Formats: sequence, C-alpha cells, structure tokens
Amino acid sequence: MLDTGMLVLGAGAGFNVLDMIAQLVIFVILLALLKKYAWGPLMKVMKEREDHIANEIDTAEKNRQEAERMAREAQEELRNTRQEAQKIIENAREVAKEQEKSIITRAREEAERLKESARQEIEQEKENAIQAVREQVSVLSVKIASKVIEKELREEDQEKLIQDYIKEVGEDR
Repeated sequence: MLDTGMLVLGAGAGFNVLDMIAQLVIFVILLALLKKYAWGPLMKVMKEREDHIANEIDTAEKNRQEAERMAREAQEELRNTRQEAQKIIENAREVAKEQEKSIITRAREEAERLKESARQEIEQEKENAIQAVREQVSVLSVKIASKVIEKELREEDQEKLIQDYIKEVGEDR
C-alpha cells in the first residue's frame, strides 16, 4: 500500500520532461512573438518618445537662448534710446539758451534803437522850440522897435511896454 501510495504521489510529483520541453518551446515562441510584436514596437515608440522629448528640450533651450538674446538686445536698445533722449533734451536746453541770449540781445538792440530814436526826436523838438522862441523874440523885437519909433517913451513906459509884450507872448502860447 505504501508503494502504491507513493507511486501515486511520485507520479504526481514527478517531472515529465516532455511537458517541460513543450513549455520551454512555447515560452521561447512566446518570447519571440513578444519581442517581434510587442517589445520591438514598444521600444520603437519609447525611442521615438525619447527623441521627441530630446528635440523638445533642444527647442526649448534654443528658444530660451533666443529669448535671452532678444532681452539683451531690448535692454541695449532701451539704454540707447534713453541716451538719445538725454542727448535730445540737452540739445533742446542748449538751443533754448541760445535763443534766450539771442532774444535778449535783440531786445537790448531794439531798446537802444528806441532810445536813440527818442533822443533824436527830443533833440528835434528842442530845436523846433528854440526856433519858435527865436521867431517870437524877433517878432516881439520888431513890435517893440516899431512902438519905440512911433513914440519916444520914458524908461518906465518902456519897461511897462516890455512887460506887456512878455505877458502877451505868454498868453499866445
């Protein structure tokens, strides 16, 4: 009984070489199929994905470098623009100062011209006034002489006559 029981146990626990070889062949065929239809395409997809990611990283790096270059250029352009604006402001200040000097010089020249013109006008009016007084004096002299000739006067009458004519001349004005 024992033998029979062992035999049954041994038969169940024994290795069947043919089954193992069949399983090994099936396993190798399965591995070959997996390699051809699953592992190869999977590796190809993984390689494409890796290449794509590497390209994206390269593109991103190039874009970053380009952005940095453009930022530097923009900063340089901004600095240049500020310098140009400062130069324009300085030039405008200088032009304004020159215009100010020019305006002041012209104003002084105009004032001098007006003063000279006024002085000449005053001089002319003075000459006209002197001429008018001379004419009046000569008219008075003639009148006095004609009165003296018409009648001989005493010194008091002559003085009175002169004073009357002076008053008359003052009223004529």
